[in-house]
Amino acid sequence: TVAGATLTFAGIAFSVSLLLISLASSQYSPRVVHGMFRDPFNKRVMGLVIGTFTYCLVVLRAVRTGVEGGGEAVVPSISILLAVVLGIASILSIVAFINHAAHSMDVSNILRRVTEEILAQARSAWPEPQADESSRPNPATGEESTVPPGEAAAVRFVEHGWVQNVDYESLLAALPAGSQAQLDTFAGRYAVPRTPVCHVWPVPDDPEKVAEAIRSSVIVGETRTLQQDVTYGVRQLADVALKAMSPGINDPTTAQDAMCHLGTVLADLLRRRPPPRRLVGAGGRVLLLPHATTHAGLVAEAFDEVRIASAEQPTVLIYLLQILGDVEDSLAGLDRPEAVRALRAQVEQVMAHNEAAEGLATDRERVRVAHTARERRTAPSRELT
Repeated sequence: TVAGATLTFAGIAFSVSLLLISLASSQYSPRVVHGMFRDPFNKRVMGLVIGTFTYCLVVLRAVRTGVEGGGEAVVPSISILLAVVLGIASILSIVAFINHAAHSMDVSNILRRVTEEILAQARSAWPEPQADESSRPNPATGEESTVPPGEAAAVRFVEHGWVQNVDYESLLAALPAGSQAQLDTFAGRYAVPRTPVCHVWPVPDDPEKVAEAIRSSVIVGETRTLQQDVTYGVRQLADVALKAMSPGINDPTTAQDAMCHLGTVLADLLRRRPPPRRLVGAGGRVLLLPHATTHAGLVAEAFDEVRIASAEQPTVLIYLLQILGDVEDSLAGLDRPEAVRALRAQVEQVMAHNEAAEGLATDRERVRVAHTARERRTAPSRELT
């Protein structure tokens, strides 16, 4: 009885959770609901329910009637008592699971989870701003090394999928001493078979061996991950904003929520130093990374599509101006010219969309007023310490 009741209740609960996932996927974005499957609470509930069902089946084999037991019934009282306790615990945990699943599908909780995942990855992969930031050049805007002249050996993908991770130390070690390579992909790019992974100068003596070592340094998988690709998290937040502004959803408040979380992420990432564009290893080995994430690329990933989708929605344009102003304010005291230029370019494009819109003149004036207020807020000021 306990085994049957537990399994039935679990089936209903998991069906409800799958329905919630389906609704959230269509309402927000299919890329933001995968976190439910990694939720530790959900895993514990599933473990308890499956464990209770399995335990009940095992105990059931020890129960014997008088006929089966040679005239004496066998009823393991302690085992059955434990099965009842586990059954009650499973039912309570399933009720808690349904409540947890319903709350986890709230858009604010989803956006907060994605934001925390991005910030955690940024803290582990991107350096913190230092006290002497103003005297140090930004590697994303500094002069980059050019590829050497002469013939190069192309290393190509042999499989398809998303580039999830690049082991730069192994890749540098795979190069012959004194060689230089340019990585033609990056974490978050899709690998198409026969397209270049990188080019190596000069052509190595054993190109097949070098190519195999380089390919083994690049991990290709079925889906994008945040491991080295913070832009994937930015993409998730932008997708929620885009979905909210679609004609079928038309939810500007959710778009504002997503843009606020985008502002939180960018305020942290733009303060940090982006990945270097050039790595130097032992033996004169050099690796060029022209596709490494830049501050301007992050701003474009976050706001380009959102800005275009909100061109005819003055209220959303006002939200966007406010978020862009907040992010620029967060960079006060740091030398981030590339990021500031990218943010101000977005503001100019927002205003261009507003002037080209076919809406009411009063709506366009509302956006102009918001822009004027933003310009006043971002004027130079002295920091109080």
